[in-house]
Amino acid sequence: MGKKIDLSKYDDHVILGPIVRYLNSNLGILAAFIILCVVLTIATDSFMTLNNWLTILRTVSTTGFLAIGVMLAIMLGGIDLIAGAMIACSGCLVVVCMERFGMNMILAIAIGLVLGIIVGFVNGAIIAYSGIHPFVVTLAMQSILRGAAYLIANGQPVPLYVNTVYPKIGTGLAFGVVPYPIIYMLIFFFLQYLLLNKTKMGRYIYAVGGNATAAQFSGIDIKKVKIMVWTISGFLASFAGIVLSARLASGQPGTSVGAETDAIAACVLGGTSMYGGVGCTGGVLIGVLVIGVITNGLTLLHVNSNWQYVAKGIIILLAVYIDMIRQNKMQARSE
Repeated sequence: MGKKIDLSKYDDHVILGPIVRYLNSNLGILAAFIILCVVLTIATDSFMTLNNWLTILRTVSTTGFLAIGVMLAIMLGGIDLIAGAMIACSGCLVVVCMERFGMNMILAIAIGLVLGIIVGFVNGAIIAYSGIHPFVVTLAMQSILRGAAYLIANGQPVPLYVNTVYPKIGTGLAFGVVPYPIIYMLIFFFLQYLLLNKTKMGRYIYAVGGNATAAQFSGIDIKKVKIMVWTISGFLASFAGIVLSARLASGQPGTSVGAETDAIAACVLGGTSMYGGVGCTGGVLIGVLVIGVITNGLTLLHVNSNWQYVAKGIIILLAVYIDMIRQNKMQARSE
């Protein structure tokens, strides 16, 4: 047998250290991602092409925005279910402001983003001060936002005619090749990496998610952390709604039903523990790509689109089960 390669000696290396730690933390999902890509490359003629990959990345950018916020909520041992409804509501609001009220594009976008911030803040405040479980709070807010989207749009899609610049936010190309939504997604993932690894708030999120009682005794304002996390999640969901409405050049009150499922699946696939306190930005990014590749692969293989929901449900169950086994093993070692 060959000698096993020991990479631990590179842990403290300035350049190789982060790479080694990333590989050690995400080896399983990376291996699954590579195997999936190899299988689809063999099974289809168009999977491993530049155009197809740009399509995958542009499509999953919406899930990427959502997954960043959902990951933070899950790291606190909670959840955020407003994603799809917020996409519909913010997108409809911005388009209606421009189309029906003749509002300036920048002001309309600002109103859409403020809506996300306010909704996220309210969610976080209710969760922090009332003690109601995040599942219940965000499920109720999901219903409110979906209803608000239909009310804002008068129950039907709102096409955008008056502004020809706005659609470029979702359809424009950087350097004539890379769709803008991909750039936005990568920027937000980088910002989240900085938040979790280079700031006090990031350390607080890990601490509160790992052991809220201990974090409180150490002087961390748990309520402030919760409000901040759900506010960020609300902002990102509203941003996703703006980008999607720009891509569609319309406000769609019925869009993105179940988008939060993709975001949750990407998080648990990427190693974010449903028990809280564990999460890796790079892992979630790979999780987002896996979801996108599965959806794209099933489409290329002409599989009935309804099977995508079945596949994602199975993925979530398996990922949570694996996470449960891992948590039990860690607990057994600590005892």
